[in-house]
Amino acid sequence: MTSETLNTQPSEDQIRRAPKVLLHDHLDGGLRPATIVELARETGYDGLPETDPGALGVWFREAADSGSLERYLETFTHTCAVMQTRDALFRVAAECAEDLAADGVVYAEVRYAPEQHLEKGLTLEEVVQAVNEGFREGERRARAAGFRIRIGALLTAMRHAARALEIAELANRFRDRGVVGFDIAGAEAGFPPTRHLDAFEYLKRENNHFTIHAGEAFGLPSIWQALQWCGADRLGHGVRIIDDIKIAEDGSVELGRLAAYVRDKRIPLELCPSSNLQTGAASSYAEHPIGLLRRLRFRATVNTDNRLMSGTSMSIEFGHLVRTFQYTLEDMQWFTVNAMKSAFIPFDERLAMINDVIKPGYAELKAEWLFQQTAADRAMTSDSSRYQG
Repeated sequence: MTSETLNTQPSEDQIRRAPKVLLHDHLDGGLRPATIVELARETGYDGLPETDPGALGVWFREAADSGSLERYLETFTHTCAVMQTRDALFRVAAECAEDLAADGVVYAEVRYAPEQHLEKGLTLEEVVQAVNEGFREGERRARAAGFRIRIGALLTAMRHAARALEIAELANRFRDRGVVGFDIAGAEAGFPPTRHLDAFEYLKRENNHFTIHAGEAFGLPSIWQALQWCGADRLGHGVRIIDDIKIAEDGSVELGRLAAYVRDKRIPLELCPSSNLQTGAASSYAEHPIGLLRRLRFRATVNTDNRLMSGTSMSIEFGHLVRTFQYTLEDMQWFTVNAMKSAFIPFDERLAMINDVIKPGYAELKAEWLFQQTAADRAMTSDSSRYQG
């Protein structure tokens, strides 16, 4: 029996220890509740709905679990409010790196909008410097704790504002100093990506990378614009590409022109299952399009989006998928390699991560699983023989 035929369905512990790659995670959506409470006290912010960390964490999850993207986005008022000083940004970034590393994430691209952290006098450059320094400190702490992680920042412009070109230029200035790309985020309806065409055209001229939030709450037109007008390298979410896929009664599948283009061009989809359930893009894990998109071999990746609001982590996301679709270690590796292939770092560095970190990590887990299964099978055989005797 070959490793390809083994049903190597991982345990929760193996899921946590498996090397994972995260492309879609918001810095202001992943704070520790205790940190929010402490920073609110230090900075004088008195708008928190709860001051007990446990109760505050529950409040964030319940407030985000509304089925509305707009309501979901309102929760960020509180996290951004406590991220207005250099020390706060440094702390949040460092803790982000620590938390991801402890969850088995070996590479992450974490995004944030510098324009949302200027209320207490920081400049855009000072915001980026503070976050970059925090990420580097978090990487050092992770190494000291026995984990390895590399984090690149994505600078985000808010699609309802008018600073996209300014933020794109900022991302380009810091591209060799911790920033790996650009993004736009915020409510999709009424704010198409083409409003920021000048920013995307600038980045293309500069040979820089960018992803676009598209196809989450809004449908195919948002995806089409992001790709064909703006030239996005990846789709932030992109889950609504399912609207261009028809499934016949006999189970056969027909891809529309846009869906076929996305698959044929290997355009990465930054899928965030738990977040999609909260914002109404999917009704359950079983009905989430990721199952079909994986089967059709789209360039699908698994992501957290906002760990605080969804009460999630990469291990939790993969746990849901393992239980729902009976995914194995081979499936986890497939998603992880997809993500690493799609990262915004140089090709040779991506290849080294795949060959020297990800594949060996999964090979070790598969070997561990095989020996555990062999021992269990022998024990069963021994018990059976004893009873027969």
